[in-house]
Amino acid sequence: MTDYTGSNTPADQRDLWSTPPALFAALDAEFCFQLDAAAAAHNTLCRKFITADQDTLETPWTDYLTIPGYAWLNPPYSNITPFVKKAAAESKNQIGTVMLVPADTSVGWFREAIETASEVRFITAGRLAFINPVTGKPVSGNNKGSMLIIWHPYPRTHCHFATVERDELMTFGAKLLARREAA
Repeated sequence: MTDYTGSNTPADQRDLWSTPPALFAALDAEFCFQLDAAAAAHNTLCRKFITADQDTLETPWTDYLTIPGYAWLNPPYSNITPFVKKAAAESKNQIGTVMLVPADTSVGWFREAIETASEVRFITAGRLAFINPVTGKPVSGNNKGSMLIIWHPYPRTHCHFATVERDELMTFGAKLLARREAA
């Protein structure tokens, strides 16, 4: 299975791209993440994280955070469906998840996500520049937009759809990062 239509990234690197730090900082200010549920030691965004070797799909997230709480999840884009199922399952344990995925509503995992998620937030007015796994630098030219699928750690009533502008998120996150570095 692949979600990489049009990708020019070598196959062995496609699932290794990292979240832009300013994006994470902006969302962390809103959600206070306790866990990076798909990370490596060199690119984790939270003090607590689960690596590929630890297998986030099989590991209980309750071992890593205080309930209720939120996990950050930028899953491997080659196979998003199992991560949607995991976030839905963990929401039953009062664990919220904010998942960063391609903005593609035509795929099966999106249909499955909106059956259990609390919110879909489309990132509009631009595409994210993810961090290259080899160079550690942001790379523009992403072939798809992005969206956040959010499971809150409390009972769901419906799936709310919203938008947020990319530059607004990135500017806010950059300001937060600059304040931290200055402190």
